[in-house]
Amino acid sequence: MPLVRIDVNEGRTREELATISRTVHDAILAEYGIPERDYFHILTEHPQGQIVAQDAGLGFERSSGVVMIQIFTQGGRSQDAKSALFAAIAKGLGEVGIAGEDIFVGYVENTAGDWSFGFGRSQYVTGELAVPAK
Repeated sequence: MPLVRIDVNEGRTREELATISRTVHDAILAEYGIPERDYFHILTEHPQGQIVAQDAGLGFERSSGVVMIQIFTQGGRSQDAKSALFAAIAKGLGEVGIAGEDIFVGYVENTAGDWSFGFGRSQYVTGELAVPAK
């Protein structure tokens, strides 16, 4: 059950934003085999200048079309699985016109007890939800 935040600069249409979100979700579905309805995305547009994303010394420039993706999910997946997910996201977004240098992914892991889906309960801990297999 990943929670995904996607931050972009203003200027994309609703359809473009929906396509970005869906493309990221499709990559997660394909690589991690999560249920389709585990779809929790927050899309935020920012005025130009509020996203700073340099190249971290890798020698390329990002455009104003940068897409910043944060994936919050339970720990336990291998580095190979994470790398495959990063590649699938880049491939999918590339197919909808987003350049590889404009795709930035931050991956944050936590535990089953770090989630509440409502009602002030930790449903993985109480047993209301089964802890997903890795």
